[in-house]
Amino acid sequence: MNRSDNPGGNAYTAGIAAFVAGLRYDAIPSEVRARIKLLVLDSIGCAIFGAGLRWSEILADTLDAVDSTRSCAVWGTSRRLSAPHAALVNGTLVQSFELDDVHRVGVLHVGAVTLPGIVAIAEGLPANARMSGRDFLRACVAGYEIGPRVGMCMGPEHIAQGWHSGATVGVYSAAAGAAAALRLDTEQTVHALGIGGTQAAGLMAAQFGAMVKRMHAGRAAQSGLYGALLAQNGFTGIVDVFENPYGGFCSTFSRSDDRFDLTQLVDGLGERFETMRVALKFYSCVGSNHTTLDAIRAMRSRHPFEVADIERIVVHGSRVTMDHVGWKYVPQGLTSAQLNLPYCVATLLLEGDVFVDQFSEERVADRERMALADRVQVLEDPAITARGPTFRHMVRVEILLRDGTRLEETVEAQRGSEHAFASETDIVDKMMKLATHRIPAGHAERIVDWVMHAEDQADTGELAALLAAGPQR
Repeated sequence: MNRSDNPGGNAYTAGIAAFVAGLRYDAIPSEVRARIKLLVLDSIGCAIFGAGLRWSEILADTLDAVDSTRSCAVWGTSRRLSAPHAALVNGTLVQSFELDDVHRVGVLHVGAVTLPGIVAIAEGLPANARMSGRDFLRACVAGYEIGPRVGMCMGPEHIAQGWHSGATVGVYSAAAGAAAALRLDTEQTVHALGIGGTQAAGLMAAQFGAMVKRMHAGRAAQSGLYGALLAQNGFTGIVDVFENPYGGFCSTFSRSDDRFDLTQLVDGLGERFETMRVALKFYSCVGSNHTTLDAIRAMRSRHPFEVADIERIVVHGSRVTMDHVGWKYVPQGLTSAQLNLPYCVATLLLEGDVFVDQFSEERVADRERMALADRVQVLEDPAITARGPTFRHMVRVEILLRDGTRLEETVEAQRGSEHAFASETDIVDKMMKLATHRIPAGHAERIVDWVMHAEDQADTGELAALLAAGPQR
């Protein structure tokens, strides 16, 4: 059977919908419950920090001017918007500074697209139908499970041909999470996925300096929320959104039918949890850069050297890495700086870190940094490409020093990956470090406490209220 053959109408779409509709909190393994809390906390920290960024404020100001409803909070601010607009802004906030989670194989920042719709739904529920903390975690797991599987189905060719998977694949995490939060049945969830899927869009050219790249995740969060809300009221979507050979998501967003694998949508669903394969970031840049930065830190630790000692740096990686982040750096704003590997390598070498304080509009055209970036070359290693999407971030980095010394380091997965997941202490520290740019430490600690004890909370609306606090720093 061809991998794109339809084995019975909408069996894959229906299989996903049945999982989402039937997921019970008690059926989620304990390690997945523990992990989802840490992932939620990480996304919240990213969002609160992002609330003060220029592009976030432009987006919120624009929507504020046209919104007539004020039912939901914009996280980290005192502003309120309608549920769809709040989802759009909050998803943008999580993704606003390249600090949020990533499912490497599925090529998806999961929290940014999943959480905004779920929290918006919790805020809109009446007092007699509150969403418990357990229901919140259950809905989060539903979203974190589905989007990555769609990304795995599509494979690395999806992003290689120019689609931004956070915007395209992301709608399915958003729709699944929102459907679970609303407790939709299987048929309604099929329609939620179908409504979300037909709104999928996002172009990778946005990475070359455009603010709109930050908004892609928010737009996916909004589309998924629309899908679930409309399906709840009887609106219908594409019932075979994945399988349809003409105009279905997979056939349309792939160059040919042998570039996607529908079986990945349901393989191990409910048994192998993709939530456990979501990685966290400890550099403020795109995930494709992290393995190289880790490699350079390791080499510099073993064999200390100065910037003046460097002749050149050669990064050997997958074709996706080369295309995605290996282009010659040209100053086009913070977005392109954070997505460009040579620029981030230069930043690490000059400043010793690549976190929020290392990026500013004044630095994007810094001559010293640009000159050092010119000494970084990114090449495809066909052997790494051949290892497939699981190893798409793998790199072999060579540093040639002026005295003839040659250093080399191979890194398969970055610090914070599923293979070397961060400790609870590291994640809480990151969240606090980010959140206290906007809110007092005591308030941030109350958010941490709510999330880390979510299973004991009676009302997710309390979390929404905590996230609604305005800036006081």
